[in-house]
Amino acid sequence: MDREFTFTNAHFNTARQTLYQIAGIKLADSKDALVYSRLVRRIRSLKLAGFNEYFNYLNDHESEHQEFINALTTNQTAFFREPHHFDILKQYLQANPQTRRIWCAASSTGEEPYSIAMTVAEHFGTFDTPVEIIASDIDSVVLGKAETGIYPIDRVSAISDSRKRYFFHRGVGSRSGYVRVVPELRQMLKFVRINLLDQKWPIKSPVDVIFCRNVMIYFDKPTQEVILKHMMSTLSGTGLYIAGHSENFNMFPEIVTPSGNTTYKPSKRSLSGKQ
Repeated sequence: MDREFTFTNAHFNTARQTLYQIAGIKLADSKDALVYSRLVRRIRSLKLAGFNEYFNYLNDHESEHQEFINALTTNQTAFFREPHHFDILKQYLQANPQTRRIWCAASSTGEEPYSIAMTVAEHFGTFDTPVEIIASDIDSVVLGKAETGIYPIDRVSAISDSRKRYFFHRGVGSRSGYVRVVPELRQMLKFVRINLLDQKWPIKSPVDVIFCRNVMIYFDKPTQEVILKHMMSTLSGTGLYIAGHSENFNMFPEIVTPSGNTTYKPSKRSLSGKQ
């Protein structure tokens, strides 16, 4: 199939290297078609002549960095995805009544942080809880969608009827076929854009629980190590790090200690480094 714009291997490598420099994300060799299809939309939108012009524009306009990241990051999520993690969160809240802060570090379109908020609200039996929930993502577009809390009704099909009644309003009229999280649940969350490569994060410490699931797979080992160290310095001494099903950090025993099914705690060395 003929392409609208010339797209060479050099263009692909430029896109990969730029994404790695800006966000620490490594794209696989097989992602050339994805890069082309995603960036062509930006080239058309900006009325540029092709990829060379686009990369020049990207270098000259820092404001385009966010659009570039948004175009090339993939967001896959669902309510109560990997449900055993929310059982672990319930157990943690029961065992640690002093819990005050939970961070969802890859909130995507919001299903994960809202699932966390539902779990917290159910634990306390109220929306008015002492726990602050921070929902962050590097992609400003999906973060904006998360803030609205509006979803096609099939997105909540796996949620129990009782939860749907308590936590969602069903749309009517032009909003038929959609649901929206209730305002009380939305108010439990604080949405903020965060690049995990940043040296400083706009989050108060300590954090008691960090959900960072299926994110580290996009980073190489040196970048994983840097981010893990930063996150462990943010966690409380009794804090819990919840990873994705495809992630394993046993190669970093000086940073984290396994604590269960894809969950970790700060290692003794991490804790001693805080003193």
